[in-house]
Amino acid sequence: MKTSGQHPLLAGTTTSSDRPIVIRGAHSSPYSLKMRAVLRYRHIPFRWVLRGSAFDTFPTGSVPIIPVLIFPGDDGAYSETLVDSSPQITRLEADHAQRSLVPTDRALAFVDFLLEDFADEWVTKAMYHYRWTYDADIEKAGLLLPLDQNLHAPDEQLAKAHDFIIERQVGRRALVGSTDQNQPILEGSFERLLDILQEHLAHQPFLFGERPGRSDMAMYGQLKPMLWWDPTSTALATARAPRVVNWIERVDDLSSWPVADEQGGWDASDALALTVHRLLEEAGRTYAPFMVANAEALQSGADEMVCTIDGQTYSQSPFGYQGKCLVWLREQYAALAEADRAAVDVLLTGTGCEILFA
Repeated sequence: MKTSGQHPLLAGTTTSSDRPIVIRGAHSSPYSLKMRAVLRYRHIPFRWVLRGSAFDTFPTGSVPIIPVLIFPGDDGAYSETLVDSSPQITRLEADHAQRSLVPTDRALAFVDFLLEDFADEWVTKAMYHYRWTYDADIEKAGLLLPLDQNLHAPDEQLAKAHDFIIERQVGRRALVGSTDQNQPILEGSFERLLDILQEHLAHQPFLFGERPGRSDMAMYGQLKPMLWWDPTSTALATARAPRVVNWIERVDDLSSWPVADEQGGWDASDALALTVHRLLEEAGRTYAPFMVANAEALQSGADEMVCTIDGQTYSQSPFGYQGKCLVWLREQYAALAEADRAAVDVLLTGTGCEILFA
């Protein structure tokens, strides 16, 4: 997808077809919302299709996850699918030059990529936790989720779907780390994240200045359900971080956000806001030890990964995809030019994120 020697996070050419991309997603899915916001901001024509609905007739093979981006080929037929939001963003950067999400400062682009992964792979744990731990959140999800597939489904069918979804999703809590033991770690991290973003958004509209990056979209994707859908976390955020609640509504559709200079709008990597450093420290405090311990458990074949976060024991089953994410991060770090890697090292020193690349 990228030409030889091209920076793996930067944009390239244009698409070969004028037909819109199809995004197969769900209103409650953080990654679906993330990618819809990306397409809106970047002015890339798309069609939003709810998974399992009557309009979900596009070829996705046996892919059970969302979101799926379905691309038209040279002949206009919808024949290519792509899953996972980070590769999807990278593909869109290769296909479309306008309104890029990737800072031109390559050290900053790497930090942006790192914080995108922090949101996708750590903040998502809090998202799942709040939805499937508290009674009001569980009941709301059980009532509303089945309607994405069929607004006109009979009440009896919806009642069965309600019970099935709740049983399945609550039963999966431990798989993503939402346990009684881990609860103070996940909720403490979420509250600190709200505090950091509340302070940051008092001065800047996005994490790196006047223009969004990949990490803004990833953070929005995870926070949108928590600050809009799920009652417990929404109430907490409204009282604690009202700027953040308002921000997610803005990021939902940035199609009108002006981009006067395609090469500019982001802060320089050596002039980031103090709150961005605090965000990196939060990633180093939680996400980094989890990712390293997860990778070690996968490598050793252990049934459980265990690490210490904030002086507390965090444990869950190892997760293969997050092992791949760490490999990709390390590959991107190794691919940086020496000067850019040195700049990244300066930014990460003392944050706790250094262990990701040790």
